[in-house]
Amino acid sequence: MEAFSLYFISLLVVFISFSLPFLCHRSDSKKCKLPPGTSGLPLVGETLHFYLSGPEKFIHQRMKKYSDEVFATSLIGQNMAVICGAAGNKFLLCTANDFVSPWLPAVQSRFSNWVVSLGKSRKDVHTKIHGFHQAVIMSPEALKQYIPIMDSLTRQHLQTDWDPFQVVKVYPASQKLTLILACKLVLGLDPDRAQRFSDSFAVAQQGFFSLPINLPGTTYNRAVKEVEKLKQEFLKIILERKKMVLENREKAGSDILSRTLLDENVHLLSDLEIALCLVSLMIPSFESTSSSITFVLKHLSELPHIYDMVYKEHMEIAKSKDPEELLNWEDIKKMKYSWNVICEAMRLTPPAIGSYRVAKTDIHFAGITIPKGWKVLWSPFTTNKNPKYFPEPENFDPTRFEGDGPTPCTFIPFSTGPRMCPGKEYSRFLILVYMYNVVRKFKLQKLIPDEKVLYRGAPYPASGLPMSLQPH
Repeated sequence: MEAFSLYFISLLVVFISFSLPFLCHRSDSKKCKLPPGTSGLPLVGETLHFYLSGPEKFIHQRMKKYSDEVFATSLIGQNMAVICGAAGNKFLLCTANDFVSPWLPAVQSRFSNWVVSLGKSRKDVHTKIHGFHQAVIMSPEALKQYIPIMDSLTRQHLQTDWDPFQVVKVYPASQKLTLILACKLVLGLDPDRAQRFSDSFAVAQQGFFSLPINLPGTTYNRAVKEVEKLKQEFLKIILERKKMVLENREKAGSDILSRTLLDENVHLLSDLEIALCLVSLMIPSFESTSSSITFVLKHLSELPHIYDMVYKEHMEIAKSKDPEELLNWEDIKKMKYSWNVICEAMRLTPPAIGSYRVAKTDIHFAGITIPKGWKVLWSPFTTNKNPKYFPEPENFDPTRFEGDGPTPCTFIPFSTGPRMCPGKEYSRFLILVYMYNVVRKFKLQKLIPDEKVLYRGAPYPASGLPMSLQPH
């Protein structure tokens, strides 16, 4: 009975805390025009509908019903405005940066809380880390040296996880490699140590978009515990590497952690901030990059004529190299058609639902006022299949990306503006390398014709996308 009362009181508190802001702002509706929409059910809002129907269908339905510029909803316990279209993308991601701050759902914000607990604001932390990513860690010049390592580990991965089998589940296989690569390139760890992160990342991601009810047995509670484990593990690795670098700088590897510790500006970051840098690189790779790889290979299995053109491009590169010679930057530059195919796959199945901001003040857009404190969602689903920007949007057509490509702010899988994803080039290199190695070795046959697509932070096939392999 006491346990039941505790749960009931906790749910009531959560409900009131979620509902009051929405009700208060509605009471001020006479003073300003709020976004059209609905808050959905008590407590959960429209979160269940968002994930059950899928974000694409959810967003398209509300754009049609309420507004194709901005509409209101309630997701993961938050009043949410969804800004739509190319003009909305440009406004939110480029123009309105002074009026919004980055915001994360509850479990994701636990990562930020590592450093916020030191008395620094999330904005300060996000700005510092984003700048460090761009200047030191994720510049294209710095990443070029990782292409041969990506190629070598991908070849090893195919030998152990693809070659011995007639059927492979692409999604878990690609997740395994992206995590091994992240552990190697980001932390300098051997593949054997990657599994400890795989389990923790998987549990943490399940809680990323759950209701923040921190009671035993809830998805959120399990995720919070895993986040704390990750924190301790990363701090341990950082301390070990610091000791090694101090003892002998020449022993420092070329991984991102070692390069970070050797940088002259590293003193500007605490160990917790360095840990957050590393986590914010590894988690998107684990989920979004593996999702992109999966759906690229899905489309290649469905479209033989596209596969043949990609295979031709890859074989021309392979013929110019010795059999054991690894890929390099010059080879990546030649994969122009392959990159167009990847872009078209990401247009049809974006690798992320979107990103969030919080309004620091009342925001005015398209004759609508988004009140201070509301969360704002940018999502690629508002433009990627809009026939105004992409004629015959359901058709797979890589030629859309030839020449100048799509209209600005209509195709932005890695976001745009000051908050563009710092891992864009890393993901690009990895997807191309994986695609090159698979296509040169196998033809692919999809075994589940209409496999359902589910969503967490990124889309994934419900059964893992099992493929029958036909070696060349």
